[in-house]
Amino acid sequence: MRIVIAKSLFTGLLSLLASLALSFAFVPMLGGEVAGAGLVMTIVCPLAISIPASAVLFSQSERIRRAEAMASDALTKLAAAYEELQRQSRQDGLTGLLNHSAFLEELQTFSREGVTGALLFLDLDHFKSINDRHGHATGDEVLRRTGQILATYDGQFNIAGRLGGEEFALFQGGLTVDEMLRWCEDIRELIEGLDVRSASRSSVPVSASIGAIHCASGFDPHECLRAADVNLYEAKSLGRNRVVSSI
Repeated sequence: MRIVIAKSLFTGLLSLLASLALSFAFVPMLGGEVAGAGLVMTIVCPLAISIPASAVLFSQSERIRRAEAMASDALTKLAAAYEELQRQSRQDGLTGLLNHSAFLEELQTFSREGVTGALLFLDLDHFKSINDRHGHATGDEVLRRTGQILATYDGQFNIAGRLGGEEFALFQGGLTVDEMLRWCEDIRELIEGLDVRSASRSSVPVSASIGAIHCASGFDPHECLRAADVNLYEAKSLGRNRVVSSI
């Protein structure tokens, strides 16, 4: 408000100076004299008109500026909320990894771009018994810790996702068949080495069975995931906590 008043007074002063300058420039040329009532009118009229008019104009301008600032801020917050909603719609809430649909979408993008690499399908062994014996909070901790391990492999052509329950998938682009085998074993050992404690501080054994397949250029994501699932099933039938892979 003080800024509006200051601007209005300054505008009034400029109007007064302009009025005096015009009066002293043209009135003598017309044979008159700037004095008495004429001088008073020369001073009063600009002040009486310009200050209130300027105050209204500047006040409206300030309201418009504030409204625009509020609208801009609201749009910024709306855009951020939309981005957050988009992120959450693609993310598993517990592990922070991609959800099932987002993982398949990214895998399809890699296929279109001609990326080759290794696809891993992972299932935590005896996960139901972990929940039954140690509680769902401990089971959730196992899922979170597994997600943290897989998230470390995230990158330009690497994606990690939780497909549902205790099932996870991981794709790493550019790996050869031999590199895929070592990569899967590394992940299996990291999961087996997790130090998870129950609410009673007892150790919770964690392991995973892994099915892997090497994806050639232009691979079908659904077919590759099914093939990795077949290998996963075989890993479980062979005794769990192992890797079965194929080309």
